Amino acid sequence: MDQKETKTKSLTREELRKTQKNKAKEQHEETAQTRETKPKKQRLKWRIRLIPIWLRLIIILAIMIVAAVAGAMVGYGILGGGSPMDVFNRETWQHIIDLVQKD
Repeated sequence: MDQKETKTKSLTREELRKTQKNKAKEQHEETAQTRETKPKKQRLKWRIRLIPIWLRLIIILAIMIVAAVAGAMVGYGILGGGSPMDVFNRETWQHIIDLVQKD
């Protein structure tokens, strides 16, 4: 008798899929009904961002500039053996450009 009870309690994959589809349809119908009954103003929910998108872009740009300057200072000062503050001198960059464009 235990085997018969377990067989009746267990469902096949197809039966499980059908029951899941039926549940999804019911939930969809319920949400559609609640949408129709609520006024339009209550349905619209806009997310208020703490940081606006334009400010995020400016922050990312500033972080990229700081990272580039810090990388140049580490590369020239520590790896290159020079003074890290020499990165801000125009003569240093002119020398680097001359080395790269050497004929």
